[in-house]
Amino acid sequence: MTLYPLTFRPILKERVWGGTKLKQLYGKPLPPGVPIGESWEISDRPGDVSVIATGPLAGNDLHWLVQHHTKELVGETKLHNGRFPLLIKLLDCRQKLSLQVHPPPAKAAQLGGEPKTEMWYIADAAPGAELYVGLKRGVTPELFQQKIRSGTVAECFHRVNVRSGDAMFLPSGRVHAIGGGLVIFEIQENSDTTYRVFDWNRVGLDGKPRALHVTESLASIDFSDFEPALVSPQTHQVDGLNTRRLVDNPLFKVEALSAPAEKAIVLDKPQLRIIGVVEGRVIVSDGADSVELSRGQFCLIPACLEATELSLAGGTTLLKVEPGTR
Repeated sequence: MTLYPLTFRPILKERVWGGTKLKQLYGKPLPPGVPIGESWEISDRPGDVSVIATGPLAGNDLHWLVQHHTKELVGETKLHNGRFPLLIKLLDCRQKLSLQVHPPPAKAAQLGGEPKTEMWYIADAAPGAELYVGLKRGVTPELFQQKIRSGTVAECFHRVNVRSGDAMFLPSGRVHAIGGGLVIFEIQENSDTTYRVFDWNRVGLDGKPRALHVTESLASIDFSDFEPALVSPQTHQVDGLNTRRLVDNPLFKVEALSAPAEKAIVLDKPQLRIIGVVEGRVIVSDGADSVELSRGQFCLIPACLEATELSLAGGTTLLKVEPGTR
């Protein structure tokens, strides 16, 4: 069977720091009275595999595609332990997330976890919203441990005010947290290993303090990572389309494309791609099949499609994601 532009059912995750913004902004089918912090839009994690929403393959899942249509789906892209290499999420951070770190590859292997490099694109930001990313200049491992013991480790984190359209790249090993009042498009390698340093002395959904992983965190943190800046790429204007290259990394590449007026573009190089709509509307068509996306929706374009047309309504901003070479 020939593949086509694929959409998936969201996998909703209850989180103590979540809210209802994913319904308000994107119409996600949230259960009433439940704080939803994450919508996993494209996932091939054990126990959390995205199910195809439309077309002849509806009801099958992404891991089934990886197993039975590998070459058609991913082309030359390397799998991640036999699974789809990327994980795509929407985050509704009504409250602050824990101060945390994801282990770099060498440490992940030692600690029994997985490395996790990711990127955040700020889709919606309350006034004064901020990120905690990297360390303040001069923070040493000794000072960091002292601050953990005194409950003031947040003082060691570099803080950055953000607004809609900003982006931050987070390599494994960079300590971080998301402040409250943010909705984020998260692009990451296929991993779910997180070590918490501090969780603001709050309790989890079960009424008990959430587990901390101080030993693993101290082993994973890059203590030379001081005061990283937001991604600040130049905007290139080509034939009525504004383009910003946000990430160009061996794990994944991300571009933000904005169309002030109605615009059609053709992706004529067969390659695995993911399209995520930040604002506006996009019709994705391979000539035989098409799918219409509104904001907060994603489409996986299989590598076997020879040419795919994206028809952007005026005022549309989208993220174009491609896997890297690793």
